Amino acid sequence: VQLQASGGGSVQAGTSRRLSCTGSGRAFNSYTVAWFRQTPDKEREFMAASSYGVGTTYYSEAVEGRFAIFRDNAKNTVYPQMDILQPEDTAIYYCAAASFLNENYVTTDRYYNFWGQGTLVTVSS
Repeated sequence: VQLQASGGGSVQAGTSRRLSCTGSGRAFNSYTVAWFRQTPDKEREFMAASSYGVGTTYYSEAVEGRFAIFRDNAKNTVYPQMDILQPEDTAIYYCAAASFLNENYVTTDRYYNFWGQGTLVTVSS
């Protein structure tokens, strides 16, 4: 599957932003789709994921309660809705996909074999 991430931009702290990750090909619902983010001074960090099948959601502690991930398999798209953005949320956001990924590995980037190109979100105070 090929992934196209979009929706990045510059926002003010306290506001919201919705990103999109659209996949090509068939059987999109067989993929767990996750979002990771990275800044120059940190390793890539898991943010949120939607599992294959029923779409169970997973969140990191850093974003739980502020971010929500939605999935539309008819459009082959996964959307993270990011609310109450803070300057520390500034990062390049990447979506990634893995087919029938075991839930124990959802938060680990090395288990994802398809990656989008990244989209930059800048949050100013």
